[in-house]
Amino acid sequence: MATRKARGGTLIAGGGFAGAYVARYLGKRGCTIASPENFVLFTPMLPEAASGTLEPRHVVIPLRVMCPHAELLLDRLTALDTDTHTATVGPFKVEYERLVLALGSIPRALPIPGLAEAGSLTNETVFSLTELPKRLAVIGAGPIGCELAQAFRRLGSEVVLFDAAPHVLVREDADAAEILQRAFVRDGIRLVLSCELRRVTRRGPRRVIELAAGEVAVDEILVGAGRAPNVEGLGLEAVGVQYDPARGVLVNDHLQTTNPRIYAAGDVCMQHKFTHMADAAARIVIQNTLFLGRKKLSALHVPWCTYTDPEIAHVGMYERDAARQGIAVDTFVTPLSTVDRAIADGEEEGFVKVHVKKGTDRILGATIVARHAGEMLNEITLAMVGGLGLGTLANVIHPYPTQAEAIRKTADAYNRTRLTPRVKRVFQSWLAWTR
Repeated sequence: MATRKARGGTLIAGGGFAGAYVARYLGKRGCTIASPENFVLFTPMLPEAASGTLEPRHVVIPLRVMCPHAELLLDRLTALDTDTHTATVGPFKVEYERLVLALGSIPRALPIPGLAEAGSLTNETVFSLTELPKRLAVIGAGPIGCELAQAFRRLGSEVVLFDAAPHVLVREDADAAEILQRAFVRDGIRLVLSCELRRVTRRGPRRVIELAAGEVAVDEILVGAGRAPNVEGLGLEAVGVQYDPARGVLVNDHLQTTNPRIYAAGDVCMQHKFTHMADAAARIVIQNTLFLGRKKLSALHVPWCTYTDPEIAHVGMYERDAARQGIAVDTFVTPLSTVDRAIADGEEEGFVKVHVKKGTDRILGATIVARHAGEMLNEITLAMVGGLGLGTLANVIHPYPTQAEAIRKTADAYNRTRLTPRVKRVFQSWLAWTR
């Protein structure tokens, strides 16, 4: 087996977004990427379908374009040797000074009897459909399941959404999840919640899902139960890298594994499995491996968004997180029904909710429910990163009319709490004296 050195001393296992970002940020220093595919693929959901026919559109970014200074080995890393600091990639033994595991994640499988035999779609394979299923079952009412359930319903499919939880998005803010659940009912999505799926069988072209309360027959089943880290079959134990099948590769706050030469980034090791977090993790890895940095994952303020209609966007803590840590909070909420632009748009069902540390204006977390909540959230995320309090956002002038004005209204609500009885008496005295 031929031996070669990793370009620039860095070997990246995996060519998904995390690996590609690490390679891109390495720039002209270069690296070697071990990936069975030579592109990064992003597939958006179509906004409409014509006569039941889908025409999937793929956004394909070649790795050689995204990472022009990287050497690309079109094969998967299959073994590691801790004594020689080499990795087996196809016909090569690749020597490395540092290794970055960016192996991504795979759709999480469900242990439902008969599901594998009957066949199902995932959030990856669903975009290969060319015919719109007349009846679609979606298993899992988390972000992936909710996004795709609503998308297919609006494309024209009859959609049944199953989950063991009593409502959709069980980990999300309960008020936000309730608004989305009402939207699903209006859209005509059939919700089967607090349920247990006993078995799936194939009857001709139909797939039949058996529940305690009866059966549901559909044309296709989409499993939207989240994603699992891709860690099996690599021999990580041989190089002293600890991992857990559910949590992925175990890393410290600097994204370093239990082997000091090996780092990890992206879905393979992180709780938040988002493309933007792959980018953030890549930056941490670069600074900590090449520049003796001590950047910490825990220092990041992580925003995310569920792309339904309305969108649900969040950053920082929920109230339950603060309670778990013993942090008292004050919560300020502005309904979109009080915001002129939302009223004009007919999008009054939503809100801006901000949690601050009790007695201060330090923002701990926020949830926004709105048509473009993901765009609106950036203002609050910036304030958290910059250490700006909620009271400061009251001084930000927003163009009128915009739905983001709800953020200023929320900040105004905080500032009104500063008008204590004593301050109020002082103001009244001053106004009376200057009359």
